[in-house]
Amino acid sequence: MVENTSRVRDALRIDGALPDPGSTPIGPGKKPKALAKLDSAGERLSALQEALYAEGVGGGTRSVLLVLQGMDTSGKGGTVSHVLGLVNPMGVRYSAFKKPTAAERRHHYLWRIRKRLPGPGEIGVFDRSHYEDILVPRVNGLLTGAERRRRYAEIDAFEAELAEAGTTVLKVFLHISPEEQLKRLKARLVTPEKRWKYNPGDLEARGHWGAYAEAYADIFKKTSTARAPWYAVPADHKWYRNWAVAELLIETLTELKPKFPEPGYDADAELAKLKGVGGSA
Repeated sequence: MVENTSRVRDALRIDGALPDPGSTPIGPGKKPKALAKLDSAGERLSALQEALYAEGVGGGTRSVLLVLQGMDTSGKGGTVSHVLGLVNPMGVRYSAFKKPTAAERRHHYLWRIRKRLPGPGEIGVFDRSHYEDILVPRVNGLLTGAERRRRYAEIDAFEAELAEAGTTVLKVFLHISPEEQLKRLKARLVTPEKRWKYNPGDLEARGHWGAYAEAYADIFKKTSTARAPWYAVPADHKWYRNWAVAELLIETLTELKPKFPEPGYDADAELAKLKGVGGSA
């Protein structure tokens, strides 16, 4: 169990200005300590996730949806690898949302999102999400103010529906600085093994940094609710980013208090049967 359950969530919840991308507002301030704490967090996260998964197998309906948003190179994929890699992959449902395909565009923008929601007992992870359908069209001048307001209302209703169905939505913005992004983009180009990650379109998006920042600020203001608030994780330090997201998940799961289901059989009777079978067991 985690003491002061909402400690990290309270510190990282977006209530106004975003924290400095290179800061460490709560928790470990140095890399070695953060790495050690991430190991410990992994044990706690794994135990909680196993209980949630077992609860789902036993007929429970609850699940968690982790929504990861952020500028290019902020570390959405890295967070998934380092944090969700700490738990049993059987209980994780990962989805990366890229530019909609022609087939997807024939449907409402939430159609493809609904298809990837976590099932009972699962932790769902969205690498980008339904928020891209406000963010990108707004920056590209493809949404009117009225259309934006309609989508905000649709997303609010959608997340209320998820909460009613037993899904806790954890929305995390990985906050990177333009200076750190530039370093990471250069690293992708000078390192042959990382060139597959580079997309020339990233530079175009970088040229609209101010517009993206303004769009995100509006998203946080319009869609951070009591049932599904937004959290900002400073992401210039990868080690801090990973620790913070792990702790946000731990606090969320701890509050849910997932329980292992009671077996549908008499355990003592089954043990007695095993003793009668013989052998070393």
